[in-house]
Amino acid sequence: MNLRNISGLVVALALAVAAGWWSRDLLSLEQTSGASAESPCPGGGAPLYWKAPMDPTYVRDAPGKSPMGMDLVPECPPAGGAAPEDGVLIDAATVQNIGVRTVPVEQRDLSRSVRAVARVAYDERRVAHVHTKVQGWVERLSIDFVGQQVTRGQPLLEIYSPELVATQEELLLAARYRDATEQSPFDDVRGGGASLFAATKRRLALWDIPERTVERLLETGAVKRTLTLYAPASGVVTELGVRAGMEVAPNTNLYTIADLSRVWVLADVYEYELPWLALGQTARVELSYLPGEPMQGELTYIAPFLDPKTRTTQVRLELDNSSGRLKPGMFGNAMIQGTPRPGVLAISADAVIRSGTRAIAVVARGEGRFEPRDIELGLDGGDGWIEVRSGLERGEDVVVSSQFLIDSESNLQEAVKKLLAAGSAKEAASPMAPDAHAGHAMHGAEASKSKGHEGHAMHGSPASESKGHEGHAMHEHHDASTDEE
Repeated sequence: MNLRNISGLVVALALAVAAGWWSRDLLSLEQTSGASAESPCPGGGAPLYWKAPMDPTYVRDAPGKSPMGMDLVPECPPAGGAAPEDGVLIDAATVQNIGVRTVPVEQRDLSRSVRAVARVAYDERRVAHVHTKVQGWVERLSIDFVGQQVTRGQPLLEIYSPELVATQEELLLAARYRDATEQSPFDDVRGGGASLFAATKRRLALWDIPERTVERLLETGAVKRTLTLYAPASGVVTELGVRAGMEVAPNTNLYTIADLSRVWVLADVYEYELPWLALGQTARVELSYLPGEPMQGELTYIAPFLDPKTRTTQVRLELDNSSGRLKPGMFGNAMIQGTPRPGVLAISADAVIRSGTRAIAVVARGEGRFEPRDIELGLDGGDGWIEVRSGLERGEDVVVSSQFLIDSESNLQEAVKKLLAAGSAKEAASPMAPDAHAGHAMHGAEASKSKGHEGHAMHGSPASESKGHEGHAMHEHHDASTDEE
């Protein structure tokens, strides 16, 4: 066999091998193209919709081109089947990767302990103010500094009052006139002396002159130059408004005396905690001054209004202070045990998504199906559980981890559905409008209305309505002409 024959044999063998490879690739391409045209999704499922690769908000219900000239990609249904009507379907691998955890909706007793900053204050019902009812000058102070302990009936100070001296002298004269007219045969004379004496004595009584002082004045006939004021209650002097030698009047507050054997503890409670409070509840007060020695008190008052600046309500506790360890002005912590709510339907606080206008919980329906659901919340127990008034049932599983991702996916799918619905409505409103994505030429079409193609008409093919389809329309016209030939 000569060299020329060998070369021809080699060339023939190479051509045969190349033809075999080419035919095999062409068959594979045809099979793949046929499978993609039939169903581009794994498992033969129909695409949910078609979207632009670079713009997920650009969705269509049929394949075509994006505004950037890229082919639309199909959005295939999940492997687990169709998603619920108002939810999402997530495969098991994704659920594990994003760390989804669920807890059941429970029916339990809900309680809350209201905690607030408290301050010790005076019991306003045990505070007394000392005033004089005559004008005068202070001669001597028996109690002369703030904080001094006094007892009821203890002398406080002495006041010299010319008006008081004159009234005492009038009483002595009235007593002598009464005695002188007591034996008169005339009723008017006897009555006049008695009424004058009674009126003068009554004036001293209205000035808080003790009865024993008046009796001593009548017995001795000696006018007392000063008036002694006595403590009206036992307690501690908290205010002293007078000094020796000062002129005083009825409107002068001489002393303020507070009984500290029982004190108030005031606390400001936020309005959302008020439903837990009721009069008569037991409260515990802890002070840094007395660490480890909590004191028990009773809730006796809840203010009927809120502070417009702090949006809080003042509540009042009453504590026994016989030992005197509690001092007004002290700060501490008050813990008020709220009334329990038995048998309340509740969920974990971690399961609640608050959007500002509504509350949402993601319900796990099994097999990768999740449903975001609007719920109505009630009281917050403060221990990680919240009352649910509507939207959930006992035993349902709610997501407490990664629920924000699931809710976001649900909102995205809902937006896609709205976009598809809007596109369908637009096509229904314009049934004669050419499909912007089909790219099919129509024989005998009018001139293009798009800017840049105005005035161009081609025999046997329609003008393109967009710049991106001009070449496609011309190509189809060329093919049609070829077919006619």
